[in-house]
Amino acid sequence: MKKIFIVMSMLIFGLMSFEAKSQQLVYRPQNPAFGGDTFNYQWLLSSAEAQNTTRDPNDLSNDPFGFQQDPLQDFSETLNRQILSRLARDIVDRQFGEDAIGEGSYDLGDFQIEIANSGSGLNITITDVLSGATTNIEVPFF
Repeated sequence: MKKIFIVMSMLIFGLMSFEAKSQQLVYRPQNPAFGGDTFNYQWLLSSAEAQNTTRDPNDLSNDPFGFQQDPLQDFSETLNRQILSRLARDIVDRQFGEDAIGEGSYDLGDFQIEIANSGSGLNITITDVLSGATTNIEVPFF
């Protein structure tokens, strides 16, 4: 029993005599928001988006048919945009062309457009009938 104790103590003292080697641990953040490399941003973002399995049930972009909204409402909005674009082209052509546009009021779907000549140019007021929001545009004379 004493021999085992002596052998064990010699073994322990022998191991303790070896020099322990280690290196300094350095923390380097990965996330650019916390001081990490800025090139990691896209990788972290795409990784997070790939792992995100929660979906907003009210988000219409998750619709399997690809409709963002009612197709009839989309058609109506597209038609209104085209009419307003055409009217804008007409106003610019008439203002800067040979025929100056006259004063008047136009009703286009959900919009009411009033055109009036002022001392400094052409004054256009667009009113959204549904929300009551107005936009004033002044096209100066040259």
